[in-house]
Amino acid sequence: MDSQSCVKITNEWDIVAARQLGRNVAKELGFGTVDQARITTAISELARNIYLYAGHGQICIEKLFDAGKKGVRIIAIDDGPGINDIRKVMEDGYSTSGGLGAGLPGVKRLMDEFNVESVPGEGTDIRATKWLR
Repeated sequence: MDSQSCVKITNEWDIVAARQLGRNVAKELGFGTVDQARITTAISELARNIYLYAGHGQICIEKLFDAGKKGVRIIAIDDGPGINDIRKVMEDGYSTSGGLGAGLPGVKRLMDEFNVESVPGEGTDIRATKWLR
C-alpha cells in the first residue's frame, strides 16, 4: 500500500468529491477512460448507499502496488444500521430504496475483487479493488 485518501460522506456533494478523488487516482495510476468510469461508478454507488442508508461514513481510495501490479481499492465504511441479509442485497433487482437494484451487485461486476462485511446495528465495511491490466 502506498497511500490512502478519504472523503467523509455526509451530503450529496461529498459523493461528487469521492467520485472526483477516485477518478484522479485511477487516472494517475494509468487506468484508461473505461476503467476510470467503472471505478467512479462504483464509488458513486457505494457513497450513495452510505448517504441514503447510514447517513454518514467515508469512502477511502487506496493506491495498490503488488508484485509489479498497480490497482485501486475503494473502501466504504459506515457505522449505520448495517445489512441484515447480505445475500439478499447481493441479488440483482433487489432494492430497498425503490431504485433499479443495480447497487452492490453492480459494484461487484464493475470491480475485480469485492468483499462486504456488515454487522446489524454496528455498520458496514465494503472493499472493492480494480487492477490495472
